[in-house]
Amino acid sequence: MIPTEVLYAAMSQELFDIYDEQDRKVGTVPRDEVHAKGYLHHSFHCWIVRDSPEGRKILFQKRQDSKDTFPGLYDITAAGHLSAGETVFDAVREVEEELGIPVRLDQLTSLGTIDYYATGTAGGKTFIDREKCFVYGYLLNLPLTAYRLQEEEVAGLYETGLEDAIALFEGNISSISASGILSVQEGKAVPKIFDTTFSLSQFVPHKHDDYLHVFKELKRL
Repeated sequence: MIPTEVLYAAMSQELFDIYDEQDRKVGTVPRDEVHAKGYLHHSFHCWIVRDSPEGRKILFQKRQDSKDTFPGLYDITAAGHLSAGETVFDAVREVEEELGIPVRLDQLTSLGTIDYYATGTAGGKTFIDREKCFVYGYLLNLPLTAYRLQEEEVAGLYETGLEDAIALFEGNISSISASGILSVQEGKAVPKIFDTTFSLSQFVPHKHDDYLHVFKELKRL
């Protein structure tokens, strides 16, 4: 018999639809099981860029230190898993939840899909993350201070030159300059912009080719 506390833990978890190698749905299981057994599941990625007098900028979020995977690293502007029964039309909610900007899917440009695979340890447990990522780009000419970050998920939001980001991931430079804001609690002062630098080791270890494919597609928006 399964212990009651185990059943309650499973019931309280987010559920994900899982898929076979032909991307056909084969079941629905709790999040922990998906990552423990490496089941294929779906996720949503949204990369935001803006045009400035200095050229096109790309935005990265910094993951909170409390995240169970890749804490404190720089990542996709907004992203999230698709919960059971969701499509990308539903998952676009991640942009507003994480960044405070309401967005419709028809405002975004599809950049195709990416097959993502990663392994590691989170909370003392090994995880296997296999995702089909639905990737979108958004040209949104807003200053950093217009965003309201989800403090529980996002530590900060940063922007840097898109061409500089490409040069970094191509290995042509060792660091890039960026401007950023930190999360602030609701009702407090508007965050102040500050300057910083990034190196390659500070990013979530997605494949470099995947980063570069997306960055070069973002130039076309």
